[in-house]
Amino acid sequence: MNRRILITGSSGLVGTGLRLALQTEGSDVICFDCRAFGAAHGDVRDVSRLREVVETVDGIVHLAAVSRVIWGEQDPDLCWATNVGGLRNALDAAAQSARMPWFIFASSREVYGQPESLPATENAPLRPMNVYGHSKVEGERLVANAQRIGLRACTIRLSNVFGSTDDHADRVVPAFALAAALGADLRVEGLEHTFDFTHIDDVTRGIVALVKLLVAGAPPPPPIHFVSGQPTTLGELAGLATRLGQSGSTIVPAPPRSFDVARFFGDPSRARELLGWQPQVLLEDGLARLIQAFRCIHQASDAREVVR
Repeated sequence: MNRRILITGSSGLVGTGLRLALQTEGSDVICFDCRAFGAAHGDVRDVSRLREVVETVDGIVHLAAVSRVIWGEQDPDLCWATNVGGLRNALDAAAQSARMPWFIFASSREVYGQPESLPATENAPLRPMNVYGHSKVEGERLVANAQRIGLRACTIRLSNVFGSTDDHADRVVPAFALAAALGADLRVEGLEHTFDFTHIDDVTRGIVALVKLLVAGAPPPPPIHFVSGQPTTLGELAGLATRLGQSGSTIVPAPPRSFDVARFFGDPSRARELLGWQPQVLLEDGLARLIQAFRCIHQASDAREVVR
């Protein structure tokens, strides 16, 4: 699969994993992220810089976003400017490029708000309940419009991706894993809140499968979930982390946040039918690996302190 592919948001959790996976497949990956340095530095709100890069690529995986629900609540203007304005810039650049690159947009399970029935399929009504979710719904509308003018653009919907120690420390899975590794308390904001936790390895496999479909010239598919399909409450996640950590951590219940969806898990069958994809990494296995990785980092840090 020797293609030149742009990843916006390339320094994030999914972007980092996807870059390595695409390079393994033989693709020439162009990184673009406001947190990157040198040639890879770029902000999707910078129209001229974005167009300059898009002119050179065969495909785009658009991950760049204000990617946290809480960040959207704290700074809605930045969230909208990046998630909607930045996406519009990328789609316009793709449509105006002589190469007309295919386009994958990373959306979120937040577009559903609180689904009426579970597991949620991709056909469930879009009823977002926070700023971030609204920005992703508008993004999906822009992608659908781009399809109508001939761009081979499509949407994927992700849910609580986890699996790296480089993830944001206050996201629930890395926060629980780190606390369990160190024997610290696990603060659980909403014990019964239920989510669909999906390992980064599974998500990157799914995106690579979709990239291969588009590279082969297939028409863009309808929105696709890359989700585990397994519901897990935050209380269950915390209990699993403390059991795997074996470090004496305790669970501290706390009230849920007002802007969080209370229950979600998705149906992954469309990805299986269209791409032959299904999740392979069990939550327990992925969480155990993450706890061990945090423990190794902590032990290495302690060893360096002893040497000093």
